[in-house]
Amino acid sequence: MVTRLQQVVKGAALNFRRTPAEISAAAARLTAWEKQVHDKVAAQTQPTFANTIAPLARLENTNGGEAALISFLQNVSTDKQVRDASSEAEKALALSRMTSQMRSDVYGAVKKVLDDTHGLKELAPEDRALAESMARQYRRSGLGLSANQRAKLEHTRKRLIELGIEFSRNTNEADGVELFTRAELAGLPDSYFCERATETVDGVEKFVVTTKYPDLVPVMQMAKSEATRRRMLLAEETRCPENIRLLQEAVALRLDAARQLGYKTHAEFVLEENMAKTPDSVLEFEKDLRQRLDVLADSEITEIEQLKRADMKAANETYSGLYNWDFRYYSNLVKERKHKVNEERVKQYFSVEPVTRGILDIYQDILKLRFDKVENPPVWHPDVTMYEVWEADNSAFLGHIYLDLFPRQGKYGHACVNPIQNGSENSDGSRTYPVAAILANFPKPTSTTPALLTHDDVITLLHEMGHLLHHICIQTKWAHFGLDSVQHDFIECPSQLFENWGWEPSVLQKFAVHYKTGERIPKELVAQLVAAKNEGAGLFNLRQVFFGMFDMAIHNTEDANVDVEATYKALREQITRFSGGSGPGCGAATFGHMMGGYDAGYYGYLWAKSFSADMYATRFIKDGITNAQTGMDYRREILCPGGSLDASVGLERFLGRAPSSAAFLESIGVGNSQ
Repeated sequence: MVTRLQQVVKGAALNFRRTPAEISAAAARLTAWEKQVHDKVAAQTQPTFANTIAPLARLENTNGGEAALISFLQNVSTDKQVRDASSEAEKALALSRMTSQMRSDVYGAVKKVLDDTHGLKELAPEDRALAESMARQYRRSGLGLSANQRAKLEHTRKRLIELGIEFSRNTNEADGVELFTRAELAGLPDSYFCERATETVDGVEKFVVTTKYPDLVPVMQMAKSEATRRRMLLAEETRCPENIRLLQEAVALRLDAARQLGYKTHAEFVLEENMAKTPDSVLEFEKDLRQRLDVLADSEITEIEQLKRADMKAANETYSGLYNWDFRYYSNLVKERKHKVNEERVKQYFSVEPVTRGILDIYQDILKLRFDKVENPPVWHPDVTMYEVWEADNSAFLGHIYLDLFPRQGKYGHACVNPIQNGSENSDGSRTYPVAAILANFPKPTSTTPALLTHDDVITLLHEMGHLLHHICIQTKWAHFGLDSVQHDFIECPSQLFENWGWEPSVLQKFAVHYKTGERIPKELVAQLVAAKNEGAGLFNLRQVFFGMFDMAIHNTEDANVDVEATYKALREQITRFSGGSGPGCGAATFGHMMGGYDAGYYGYLWAKSFSADMYATRFIKDGITNAQTGMDYRREILCPGGSLDASVGLERFLGRAPSSAAFLESIGVGNSQ
């Protein structure tokens, strides 16, 4: 048995070392295969699940991993030619999928299977869900329209694919760069300058600061100079201005596509598939939460205003208001003064390797998994680590995960999980194993220190690991029901759930050790972190409300000419309480969610948090945060079904009742009474 599993694992390792020519050839091969399968299905004279639905699903099982892999390389490769080839391959594959989804002859065969209600009832639940999902996808792709209408919709969606890829490429490739003297960066710790590149300008040494997260965030949090913070925010918001035009066009095209399908707005089209179901449900949720958060934010703003007024008075300058570049700095200052939280001190206890191992141990214990690090792994960059994931009792291999945690030129600039291959069942009964990668941009190690994380970075890693293990734990027959098929206003729930362990003192003290001395993090420091958890929660969560309401403002409208930039700036100031000033630039240009699959779905972050807080309070706090039986219940009901089951069903099974928002409201400090 062990030997067989070792052979399977070896065979499951993917090849990320692709040349541009190999990427192009793979895309051509995959699209040709896709057409061949669809032609065969369309030719069926007596369509059944076995000769129609199953071949289309097996195509996803077999093609999906290779297609995702060659598209993934644009986010990670150090070779621009490879990134460009990957981007072009993604476009070709997306256009091929779109064309296939709009074939009326294939839809005719699928519809006949759905019309056979007796045959449908005889199918296993997942097979029946698959047939229904496919039919729904075809309908939402326009197969109920006339040939002329379909041609128009196809043209619209082709352009949307092109816009999305161009937006992503611009965001990945364009880095803002600013040069500052040491005085202009006053407030930043000595470690920030360790091995930092410098340039000499007119005889003055200046430090190179980019808009990569490890450069940008510390400046926004700690630089005392308002002018410095303003310059950095401006650099971030002006680094790819062409993206505003791309998003503006996409918004208009999405509305046009929705109208062609009989919906009033793009949001109405998207939300039909989500838990929320309607734009009114989302807007009511956001409105209610905003009102509750405004109460918290009133006192938080007063506190921040007092700090800034004092700074202006000390500098003999006139106070003119609070600006976007003030938010992180003064929020951090309040946390330091009220709770004695010193981020530089905290970082000394969060070296990336023990933190990673500690986080894996959390998942290992609760979900009964085992992670084996692969030595000399076949990866796309030397920074990347690879793990095999097994059942804790060695009974089964589950998949591969990759951690790519540090920034580099051309790499995706935020934190995310890329599902590279979905798990599925092969026709011979064996499994194709899931593969996924975390992409992050944490501070890199230097010659004198390992990579040190802030506590926020630790929470981010817990969050992304939640997505990663959700993907790995899905146990469905069909790849069709992988991570990307989970309802978008639930998909953040499993990742948000595990953020809670990052605030548990007993957990932190297991893996937070000083990188020099090996001393465990002091209890008083942990207590300070926990006490500061909800500091600024009103303003922080209002920013999330803003992103969600901006998303709805541009996607739940019947106005094809809604001004993306003006809407973003106006709503940001109204909701977050901070002004954008009069300068150029717009954060929407780098708001990748709007072109990365979260259009009309950003509300899902807060919506899903309501569920994750409920699950944590109801089951894990009650049963014990390391209770493996609770963990296995969670794995079975929430993770394993993937998108094969409506999320509300698994949620109610796990909770033993309908979900409640009480724990969520309590967790962010507003409570039910407000």
